[in-house]
Amino acid sequence: MTLSPTAAEFLQWLESASWAVHIRQSLWLYPALEIVHITGIAILVGAAFLFDLRLLGFSENLPVSGLANHLLPWSKRGLWLIVPSGLLLFITNAETLGKDPTFWLKMLLLVIAGLNALVFHKLIYPSRFHSEPEKRLPFPAKISASISITVWIAVIACGRLLAY
Repeated sequence: MTLSPTAAEFLQWLESASWAVHIRQSLWLYPALEIVHITGIAILVGAAFLFDLRLLGFSENLPVSGLANHLLPWSKRGLWLIVPSGLLLFITNAETLGKDPTFWLKMLLLVIAGLNALVFHKLIYPSRFHSEPEKRLPFPAKISASISITVWIAVIACGRLLAY
């Protein structure tokens, strides 16, 4: 992938920033950031998967609203770990990642995951869940859950592929 000269200069500037150099040269800092990033992924995606599986009809004895109240805040907490650690990991190798189509696919998938969550929480969840028995979940909720699971698996796959 070819970058514009301005984008290439910006990525080079990021990678040569003192923070990036310090993280790269530190014996423990880069691995610690990876651990934080992967822990955040486990928290966010684990909670999202459990909620999505309920939307797909598993564990019908558990109320959707109760699971939402319990699991979705954990997804947000995972995001608080993922974003800063991901940005710090990115700057250590910004030039290479900026040219990698797998990285940009991962970023696109993250946008899709975010839009899917936004549509679910703004349009699907509030309008139908509280007016119908939870055992009859609306079909759009099942579509949203399927998209969520598929996209998160793809995001994780892209993240792993970036290491090779």
